[in-house]
Amino acid sequence: MPSWAPLTDDQLAEQRRGLSEEQLQQRRIVNINSETVTDVSGTDIPGHYGPGQDDTWDLNRFAQNLKIDYHQNKPNDAAFSLIGVDASIANAFRRIMLAEIPTLAIEDVFIFDNTSIIQDEVLAHRLGLIPLTGGKAGLDQLGWFKKPPPKDDYAAQAMYDQDDLPASASTPNDHNTIVVSLLVDCRWATIDEDGRDGKQLAKDGETDPAVRYVNSNIYAHQLVFEPQGDQTKWFDGENAIKPVNPDILIAKLRPGQRINLRCHCIKGLGMDHAKFSPVATASYRLLPSIDITAPIVGIEAKKFQRCFPRGVIALEKDANSGETKAVVADPMKDTVSRECLRHDEFKGKVKLGRIRDHFIFSVESTGQFESDELFLESVRLLKKKAEKFKRHLTELEEGR
Repeated sequence: MPSWAPLTDDQLAEQRRGLSEEQLQQRRIVNINSETVTDVSGTDIPGHYGPGQDDTWDLNRFAQNLKIDYHQNKPNDAAFSLIGVDASIANAFRRIMLAEIPTLAIEDVFIFDNTSIIQDEVLAHRLGLIPLTGGKAGLDQLGWFKKPPPKDDYAAQAMYDQDDLPASASTPNDHNTIVVSLLVDCRWATIDEDGRDGKQLAKDGETDPAVRYVNSNIYAHQLVFEPQGDQTKWFDGENAIKPVNPDILIAKLRPGQRINLRCHCIKGLGMDHAKFSPVATASYRLLPSIDITAPIVGIEAKKFQRCFPRGVIALEKDANSGETKAVVADPMKDTVSRECLRHDEFKGKVKLGRIRDHFIFSVESTGQFESDELFLESVRLLKKKAEKFKRHLTELEEGR
């Protein structure tokens, strides 16, 4: 019967009684078929299931259904389940983590001397992508630096003139700019300074540049933080500005080559440049659903187990028949490859799907924030956006 056909009296009576628990659970499933994916659209719309089903949004019901379960919580790598929200909300959290949480990164590089084989612009680009960290209190109070647009870009000039930031925001100072410098010379190792003769070692067949030379490799830990003004109060000792990973390779030098530069670091957003993004990756997937509708026993059970990644399907003895049967052990490990749907012996015995309101997040931080802090910050930012939108609606109603 088509969906637009009139309902019978029995169907109307059933709808007035509301949906069963099984029907409500089925609405949460995105069905995975052998060649297609069906039921991808949400159905929790008021009136979608008739007058007997109340689908209006309710805060108490939402609070009861909302769950956050952490599966892994390491400083730079977190995995957790967000349950009971719409895909638009989950995606908003993901996008905020990627693009709207401010971080510190190198913006301007002033190169005084560069005799290495790396071009100036390539060297500046490599420096900009080095994740930096420091005292959280200091980073929070650090102001925004607004770089003036080119004078011949009139559209950008017009937007810049309308900006709400004070005039001091376009001038580097100790309240909006962090300064780091790099001064490295490469030379032959000497007995007097290094306890070895690099030239003699080279004659003897030594090929390792780290042994023959001094400063043959420039690493991120060689960047020197130069506190300006009141910055010594915020970025002192362990809170000093430094690279997250000290062993990031910046350049390679040989004797006689030199790099001398100074960098200005500012706060920015990932939507402006990827170097400001606080995450290496922030993604989610829907929890797989595996429903065994008919017993799969014996040799078929072992074959069925091999259709899934290790740990998804377990084998246990059936108490009634005594045969080995397949049971679902951990659907979270499944990749939904649909391999079991390609075998005729499993047709009609298994249903695959994904639960539409169970999101498994994976957040990998670049180091300036811990991974769980990033999610909490995304929640705070989304709340601020909602409050701002609500204020605008109020002003619109009042005619302001």
